[in-house]
Amino acid sequence: MSDVFSKDDVNVPHINLKHFPSLSEEQNAALVAALTKAVMEVVQCNESAISIALEPIEKDAWNEQVYIPEIINRKHLLHKQPGY
Repeated sequence: MSDVFSKDDVNVPHINLKHFPSLSEEQNAALVAALTKAVMEVVQCNESAISIALEPIEKDAWNEQVYIPEIINRKHLLHKQPGY
């Protein structure tokens, strides 16, 4: 399998942000811009190396799709705990 990123990309971050409620296109754009800027500064990578997915989740599905599998069952990966 060939590499999908440039050999010059030392750091290749991917962010998958799950959220509710849904965001407007303007909010999506602002969030992506802010995350991109923060990742570039902290991780020291090129903008072209960053990928960001925004995944709206229905409120009624949050426990089943996010809270239990990703917050409870993968607690060892969390760097910020929710306050709920």
